[in-house]
Amino acid sequence: MSQPPGSRTLLVIMDPIAGIKPVKDTTLALLLAAQQAEWHIHCADTEALSVRDGVPRVRARPLTVRDDERNWYTLGEADDQTLADYALILMRKDPPFDQEYVYATYWLELAEAAGSRVVNRPQALRDCNEKGFIMRFPALIAPTLISRDKKALRAFQAEQGETVLKPLDGMGGNGVFVIAADGRNLNAVIDALTDNGRRTIMAQRYLPGIRDGDKRILMIDGVPVDHVLARIPAEGETRGNLAAGGRGVVQPLTASDRAIAEAVGPSLRERGIVFAGLDVIGDRLTEINITSPTCLREIQRETGADIAGAAFAAMAGGR
Repeated sequence: MSQPPGSRTLLVIMDPIAGIKPVKDTTLALLLAAQQAEWHIHCADTEALSVRDGVPRVRARPLTVRDDERNWYTLGEADDQTLADYALILMRKDPPFDQEYVYATYWLELAEAAGSRVVNRPQALRDCNEKGFIMRFPALIAPTLISRDKKALRAFQAEQGETVLKPLDGMGGNGVFVIAADGRNLNAVIDALTDNGRRTIMAQRYLPGIRDGDKRILMIDGVPVDHVLARIPAEGETRGNLAAGGRGVVQPLTASDRAIAEAVGPSLRERGIVFAGLDVIGDRLTEINITSPTCLREIQRETGADIAGAAFAAMAGGR
């Protein structure tokens, strides 16, 4: 076993770095900022985590990153380490938020109790479902129902007209359906998304403002970045997600955007959510992304602002 990580060594828990798209990957941007700040980096996936006699451990690999679309990383040999030996742990594993993800937060919480700084906080990752968290801010959201009851979901759609249905644990627009005012195919969509009543889903009134973009507001320690990325749906598409073919347009933060951010920001800080992404359509909050918020590189590239540097500095907490 090698020497324990030093005081300026961070562990990033993420999906395999070989599979990312470096030109747009926010985690890579954060790691480049960490390296620029003279931190050493180790990386691992959640499957590399374990606990022995109350001590959380990880089989991690040293990582060097480069801002190069063809050759963006070099990995060293894997070695066993104690999680608490890392000064900073970044949890950047993409959804789905499944039971294995929950287990990982338990082990990260043990590391946190032993003195490691974990971003975002493990308890917040468990408590603040990215779809359901908006229900803490009812004045900011469109009419929304979270349920798995078919009768209740049908009644909500009949009341609201055009309606969006989506799972609570997805990302990138996966599993998002728009139901027309006439309710065509509603029963089939409800049955599929709820697994015939066994899985809870979200229903929201459709917001026509999606045509102007689903805006991503990046939040650093409860404060919004000055520009947003408006993800505008492709022709014939209702989802603005870039993964679903949406087109990203960088725009200044509006007064309405800022009001939403200022309303949500204190709650993020209280929960140790250092880096988050608010999704806003028109003047309505639709999601609060805290597992692995994206869109940083697109905004940074367009504005020239060092958003990654500011975000990493907040994550490091002065270390």
